[in-house]
Amino acid sequence: MPQLKNRQYLEFEKPLKELYDQIEQLTTTQEKSETDMSSAIGLLEEKITETKKNITQNLTPWQRVQMSRHPDRPYTLKYIQKMCTSFTELHGDRNVKDDKAMVGGFAQLNGETVMIIGQQKGNNTKSRQYRNFGMANPEGYRKALRLMKLAEKFNKPVITLIDTPGAYPGLEAEERGQGEAIARNIFEMISLKVPVICVIIGEGASGGALGIGVGDRVVMMENTWYTVISPESCSSILWRSWDNKETAAEQLKLTGKDMLAFGLVDEVVPEPIGGAHWDYDEAAEILKNYLTKTIQELKQIPAQERIDTRIKKFGKMGFWEE
Repeated sequence: MPQLKNRQYLEFEKPLKELYDQIEQLTTTQEKSETDMSSAIGLLEEKITETKKNITQNLTPWQRVQMSRHPDRPYTLKYIQKMCTSFTELHGDRNVKDDKAMVGGFAQLNGETVMIIGQQKGNNTKSRQYRNFGMANPEGYRKALRLMKLAEKFNKPVITLIDTPGAYPGLEAEERGQGEAIARNIFEMISLKVPVICVIIGEGASGGALGIGVGDRVVMMENTWYTVISPESCSSILWRSWDNKETAAEQLKLTGKDMLAFGLVDEVVPEPIGGAHWDYDEAAEILKNYLTKTIQELKQIPAQERIDTRIKKFGKMGFWEE
């Protein structure tokens, strides 16, 4: 993860920056003067832990959105690197091209062979452009479906890691059937014969998330969001301006707690103190433990029963009157 001097801080994380700056100054003084500063540094580290707890306990919905977009937050390939061994990335949709915003392949998760698929963002300007900011084209969703069908052929569980501001909205994406590709994935995923676990690890926006978001278990990491539209876009539609994005985030009810209350997700997976961007190893370990346990639970259920339960679960979502 980024070194402290390269770390980026959100506005509400500024108290942490001040504490880390103090530790850096004490460490420099200790090295130069050979004076033992360990006691003072220890006290500051305790204060940092307490400050992280206080910050994350009182986050507003808009701050959760900001956390999900934190520039230091781990993305799909980082989780794969930390959780899995023997990852073999597979490319292409066998039709148009290989979409770099969607990655996937077979991997070993605690000795279990799984197919793991997810949207990948970049961590600098060049890689963000290369990954199209995590916004997949139709060929990305068709690649994801091809890999899911491959996993089904070999009877291997499917894990999807969702982190996208939405499917790519460009003209060429619509010309190649963006809506059809997402709809086809939803249709096919509902009847996959293998266990399917979907995890929102960052942004879960609109059809871009739904395109790989149908499974036996759909869960959210603690500091993520999941809804039909981003707060900024919602604000621009309702108020013709982005100025009301915080109000939009509040009204959209997009946090894990809200989604769990609505019955739209099955669980909220905790993150390390302060958020996943502070400790990649712990974040990956927490998620790995959840996935390992859940795969074993789902494997005990007959395939047709899993499919029937999946259909019923998604069929009863929402509120309506007749």
